[in-house]
Amino acid sequence: MAAPEYPGAAQYPEHLRDQVDRYLESLRFSTEQAAGGLEEAMRYSLLAGGKRIRPVLALATAKAIGREPVWVLPLAGALELIHTYSLIHDDLPAMDDDDMRRGKPSLHKVFGENVAILAGDGLYAEAFALLLSEQQGDPASVLAAARELAQATGVRGMVGGQYIDVAETAPFGPDGLRRLHELKTGKLIAASVGCVLDLGGNLEHETISGFRAFASELGVLFQIVDDILDVAGSAQTLGKPQGSDERLGKRTYVTEFGLRGARRLAAESHERARAVLSRAAGEQGAELSQITDFIATRSY
Repeated sequence: MAAPEYPGAAQYPEHLRDQVDRYLESLRFSTEQAAGGLEEAMRYSLLAGGKRIRPVLALATAKAIGREPVWVLPLAGALELIHTYSLIHDDLPAMDDDDMRRGKPSLHKVFGENVAILAGDGLYAEAFALLLSEQQGDPASVLAAARELAQATGVRGMVGGQYIDVAETAPFGPDGLRRLHELKTGKLIAASVGCVLDLGGNLEHETISGFRAFASELGVLFQIVDDILDVAGSAQTLGKPQGSDERLGKRTYVTEFGLRGARRLAAESHERARAVLSRAAGEQGAELSQITDFIATRSY
């Protein structure tokens, strides 16, 4: 089953990505001269490019609930700091052992493994410092967003999913595979929407439920497409080695369902995500719809 075609399927809200990039460029992490090399390493990976899907999701969600995207830039920055930390640690020899990321040598290849570990640790800590010190909103709402982000990236989320992946403890079958990726990849994507809802204040329960259902499905869609690209993509377009999942013997949607089956699942997930989003956001979700289509049709 081929992915359905939608008007503007290849579009992406580049204006939101530009806002994110400018904001990330403005961030500084240290006034300690002796730690300047650590900040250089952190910025090397943070500013290496990419579509900035997670922070752009946050800005698009703000717009979908009637707020100015600039309002959640500190949250968006925190999301990208955490995502970058996860990529740095993923690339380490003890994890996925990848030498390239976003078309450049991985951080540990340039600065060494010890600095790469510290740079990842630093980005994670600075993410929460940024969110808690710069994000505007009711203090209880900011704390709720910080709590959701911590849970999404800790043992009950991304780190827990990473452990299940490397320890190969996911239950057998499609439900176990889906749960693995809900934690490893989906939780941070879902938090990119959910934390904005935490900050948004007096939203109706039905609205919150709709957006959260959309975000959950979007995380699944992202991972299915990621697994497909690891097999069918190219190192040039991906910006990292192709076939690393197969090399490491990882369970993926392609190993479980085959390439054709994974593509069918991606198409079904794409349709579900669009349907849920349409009910939750209507015309205000235009940028979220663009992101959804980009994730479903991306080549990198």
